[in-house]
Amino acid sequence: MSDSVKKSASVLSMRPSRAEAERAVRTLLLWAGDNPEREGLRDTPSRVARAFEEWFAGYNDDPEEYLARTFEEVDGYDEMIVLKDIRFESHCEHHLAPIIGRAHVGYLPANKVVGISKLARVVESFARRLQVQEKMNAQVANLIQNVLEPKGVAVVIEATHQCMTTRGVHKPGVTMVTSTMLGAFREDASTRREFLRIIGNPHSSAEG
Repeated sequence: MSDSVKKSASVLSMRPSRAEAERAVRTLLLWAGDNPEREGLRDTPSRVARAFEEWFAGYNDDPEEYLARTFEEVDGYDEMIVLKDIRFESHCEHHLAPIIGRAHVGYLPANKVVGISKLARVVESFARRLQVQEKMNAQVANLIQNVLEPKGVAVVIEATHQCMTTRGVHKPGVTMVTSTMLGAFREDASTRREFLRIIGNPHSSAEG
C-alpha cells in the first residue's frame, strides 16, 4: 500500500456518518438562503451525499494495484506506448468546482508493459479526489515510473477549471495545460517531441 493511500485510510477512519453529511448539506442550503424543506430540495442532502460517493471514489482506491499485473512476453517491444485523450472529471480542492479534461500518458517500457486500460484507471483514481491539476499530473507520472520502472514517463493534462469560469475572474474557454516528463522524456528532446507529436502537441509550453 502506497503512503498516499495509507494517509487516505487514516482520514477515512474519521469519516462522518451519512446522516452527518446530509445535515451538513442542509446547513449549506440554509446558508445559501433557501429552504431545505421545500419540495425541490427535500431530497437534495441525500442526493449530494450519494454524488460525493461517486465523485470522490478515488479515496477508496489504491491506484498502485492497477499496475500490479504486467506482461513481459512482448517480443522485445521497447518503443513508446501512448494512451491519449483519457477524459476525466475531477474537483478543485479550493472551491469543490469541477475540473473537466483529458490526460495523455506515455511510457518507454524497459522489460514489462501493463494493460492499457490500467493507465486510464490510474488517471481516474487520482481524478476522483479533491485535486489541483499540477499535483494530479505528478501523481500519475510518478506512480507509473515507480511501479513499472520504464525508461521514461510522460503525462500531459489539458483541463478547464470551473472555479475560474463560473466564479472569480469568469473566463470561459480557458484551458490549463500541465506536463510531467521523467527519464528519457525529460533527457531526450527527440523522444519528448515524438510524444508531443503523437498527442497533437496541445501547447508548446508542455515541451518544458
